Order: sequence, then structure tokens, then C-alpha cells
Amino acid sequence: MNWMRQFGSLKLNIKFTLVIILFMVIPIGVLASVLFYNMEQNVIDENVNYMQYTMERNKDALSTKMDSINMSTQLFLSDSALLDILKNTQEGKKYSAEEWYALKSGDITSLERLVNNNPLLYGVRVYATNDNIQEVMPVLYNSSRMKKQVWAKADDPSGWHFNYTDNLFSSYTMDQNRKIVSLVTQIDDRNYETIGTIEAAMTMENMFPSLYEVIENEWSCFADADGSYYFGDETQEKPELLEDVMHIVDKDDNIQTSYVKIKGKNLVVSSFYVRELDGMLVCARDITQNVHGVYYQRNMFVFIMVVFLIVLAFFINAIVKHMLKKLYEILRGIRRVQGGDLDVVIEDCGNDEMGELGTQINKMLSRIKELMEDNLSREMLAKNSEIRALQNQINAHFIYNVLESIKMMAEIDEEYEISDAVTALGKLLRYSMKWVSGNVLVEQELDYIKNYMALINLRFDYEIFLSLNIPDIILKQEIPKMSLQPIVENAICHGIEQMAEDTNIYVKGIVEENDCVIEITDAGRGMTEEEVERLKLKIAGKIDSGGGAGNGIGLKNVQDRIHIAFGEKYGIEVASKIGCYTKVIVRIPMTHMEKEKQLEMENGR
Repeated sequence: MNWMRQFGSLKLNIKFTLVIILFMVIPIGVLASVLFYNMEQNVIDENVNYMQYTMERNKDALSTKMDSINMSTQLFLSDSALLDILKNTQEGKKYSAEEWYALKSGDITSLERLVNNNPLLYGVRVYATNDNIQEVMPVLYNSSRMKKQVWAKADDPSGWHFNYTDNLFSSYTMDQNRKIVSLVTQIDDRNYETIGTIEAAMTMENMFPSLYEVIENEWSCFADADGSYYFGDETQEKPELLEDVMHIVDKDDNIQTSYVKIKGKNLVVSSFYVRELDGMLVCARDITQNVHGVYYQRNMFVFIMVVFLIVLAFFINAIVKHMLKKLYEILRGIRRVQGGDLDVVIEDCGNDEMGELGTQINKMLSRIKELMEDNLSREMLAKNSEIRALQNQINAHFIYNVLESIKMMAEIDEEYEISDAVTALGKLLRYSMKWVSGNVLVEQELDYIKNYMALINLRFDYEIFLSLNIPDIILKQEIPKMSLQPIVENAICHGIEQMAEDTNIYVKGIVEENDCVIEITDAGRGMTEEEVERLKLKIAGKIDSGGGAGNGIGLKNVQDRIHIAFGEKYGIEVASKIGCYTKVIVRIPMTHMEKEKQLEMENGR
């Protein structure tokens, strides 16, 4: 709320300038936010789509290469001649030179041709379980040759092996920098005895070409089940965020590509789990520079807009000050008036709104002068009113004293009826003439009605009985003074007096939620429906009441006073039946705290 007070203390031209700038900044800010957000998302989406497409290609290629190795392995396993050689040599059978030559030029040459026709394969080798076999390169080797390979040292060499050097021959004849990946499969005969081993190999570069591609801000790796990471360049250091990236990828056969922020870097990570290799191929692209490029453009836009708005604010402020020049002249005139100078005149008012304001101020000052001139006469009238009010008070005391003397004389002569009548009259006059600001209690109004009825019954040969059924809670509610008595008087004059017989007036109080309802019912002559409707229109002020008896002006006055005191929701209603009754319903709000006490007592029962 402090900023609102500070804003309220600013000059009007500054307020207008700030509001105009604000209404410019909000749409520009929203549009700029949407624009740069979309630019950032486009950069991200473009790289996500690129990585998704690249990984789909890698997955298809890897699947093809694994199928090639598997098919080659199955072809060698299905070659019966090869299997017979392995089994016979294990059993100690010796082959002559001619037999070896026939095998080499026949079946083994066919297998070699099959391998050579597949450019993806590094080679497919078959190792015997002993050294009794004649080696036929590049397909058939003895057990001693196999033991030179790294994977042969494992208890169970079957399965996939990654990123190892071919040690089959000396380092002078083999490229030690060329890493291979192979599927090793043991060959079992019908008795489930191992008679040999097949090594179907492919270079790591052929199997995982993405690891060897050098692309700026992009790296790839293959992680096996042992937690080893393989990169195309062995001298390459592990990427700084490798472990963080590996924590967010899932073992899912489907390709997962997502945009992540890790340690201030913006990365697009794509991965999929190769179930057959029991490993994960992961590619990551660092797009921090691209995203920050969007941020830089955004910051430059904000800087330029701030400078532009500052310059624009000075320009707008100058225009607004010029437009409010007449207002400031009027304001200076008002300040002179506050200092006591009533001879101020706003000149050159003009025809616009400011000019109209100046004209009205001139008229107001002229009116103030006239009012000040009338001030003395008003003060004289006020003093005269005070004197008359004092005189009325003296007259009221004189009447009370005279009535008290008459009462004493009647009691001395034992004329008690006269004494009671004088007492009732005194109370009636005291209540009528006593000045009260605001409302009175319902029970005070009912006491007045009782005294009124006592005097009324002196006039007639018949008697009108007053029956009261009012809860204590309603007796303590407030009501405008002289609100119920005119209703009772109306009932006597227009409903009972023409009948000239004993009858009753019933006064009943009802509590309806937060309202009090007071029903005044007379057992008089009643009214027709047309008379009731006409009376309602008079009470509502929709038709002129005029003067004279029976015109409804008394009930309209009661209605108006209740409206003034409590609002349009409250007031009076009329219901009647010809020859039976007339009922006037008065509705007022609960205003006394006794209501809450009563409710608490009822809830406690």
C-alpha cells in the first residue's frame, strides 16, 4: 500500500505519463516475452528434431550391423563340414595334406568368400579347442591363437566384447590403433561339448560411427553393462557432464530425446537402450551458445526499449504538461481562495473541459459571496428559533403543571376516572411534545398507544379493547417515533367508529429471521379489494393523497419515515376483507443486542 500512497503524492502530469508508459510497456512486454519464448523454443525444437532424426538413423544402422554379425555367426554354425573338422580334430583324428587342401579350397574358401563379400565385417574366425588343427587363414585357427585375444581370458567368453585390439598376430602385422567389437559364440556338438569358438568381429568405427564423428558441441558414447564408456577417440577426455547425463537417461528400447539444463548448460540428450548389446547409446548436443544467443537478443531488445521509453517519457510529459497548463492555473486560483482571497477570477476559461471547470469555479465563488452576505440574516433566524424553542418548552411545562393541578383536584373530589383521564392525557402530551433525536423503543410507542386508547374510550359509549401479544425481544427494538399510533388511529376512524359497537384491536409481534413484524388488526368494517389497491398506491406515492380524512396520508408518512430510518426493504403492508378486518403489517429490522442474547439462550436449551 506504500507505493499507492507514493503514487498518489505525485503531480498529475507525472501520473498521466506513468500511466501512458505503463499501458505501452505491458503489451510490448507481453509480445516480447511471447516472441523470445517462441524463438527459444524453436532453437530447442530444431535441435531436438535433429538429434531424434540422427539417433533414429544410428539405431537403424546398428540394428543392421548386429543382424549382419548374427547372420554370419549362424551361417558358420550351420556349416556341417566345418563342424566335422572341429569335432574330428578334438577326437584326435589326423588329416592329410591333401584333405586339408581339399577343405580349404572347398568349404572354407566359400566361408571366406562370404565374409569378404560383407564390407561391414572385420572378419569371422573359428577357433578349435586344441592345436591339432591345421590353421587355414583367415577362417580357421587353433586354440593357442585364440588365447592371444583379450576376451579369451574370461571364464565364459561368450557374448559381446567391445573396443579391444586384435592380438591374433604380432603388433607388427596388426593395426594396434584399430579397435574392434565382436560377438563370441561357443560351438557345441550334440553332446553339448564345446568343440570350438566363433569370433564374428566388426570395427568399432563401423559398429558405432556416431562415436567417431567430430561435430562441434556434440559428443556420443556407448555405455556397456559394466559401466564402461566408449568414445571414438581414446585420447578424448570424458565430457564434463557425462555422469549427470547418464543419470537422466532411461533403459528404454525406444529413442528418448529431451532438452535438459545441467549445471548451467543447455543440452539436448538422445539415447536408446540396445538390449542385445546390454548397453546404452547416448548422444548429447550442447546448445548453450544457441540459447544464450536468443537471451542476448532479448537483453538487447530490453535495453533498447528502456532507452526508447525513457526518451518517450520526457516527450509525453512535456505534452501532458502543456495540456494541463489551464488546470494548473485553476489550481493556483483555488489555493488563493484557500488563503482567504475570494476575489479570484479565472480568466480565459476556454470551451473545453478545463474551461468549463474554470467557469464553474467562478460561479461557485460568486455564490459563496452571496451566501456570506446571507449569513447574518441566517444567524438571526437561528437565534429567533432558539427563543421560540425555549418559549415552547416553557409552555409545555405550564401545561404539565396545570394538568397536574386538575388531577389533584379530581382525586380530592374522588373523581378517579377524571384523574386517570388527566394522567393519560399528560403522558400523551409529554410523549408528543418531547423532542427525541433518532428512534424510540417499541415498548415506548405501545405505552403511548395505551394512553391514547384510554382517552379514546372516554369519547364513545362502546369500548375498544387493545390486545397486545408482543415478545420481549421486539419490545426492545427501535422504531421511528409516532409510527404505530397513526395506524391505530386510522383503524378507529375508518374501521371501527362507523360500527359504534364493542370491538378489538390486536397488536401482534413476530420474529422472522433478522426482521421484526408487527401486525395491527382491527375487527372493523374492512375494505373492498379496489379500496385496498387504491390505498396501497397512495402509500407508495404513485397517486396523489390529497387532503382530508381517509386519504391515506398518515400511512404514507409512516412508510416514508421507516424507509428513511431503515431502507426501502422495510415499511408497511395492508390486507383487508370487507366486513371482517383490516390488517396493517409493519416490518422493521432487528437492531437491539437482546436478539443475540435470546438466540444464545435458545441454543443453550
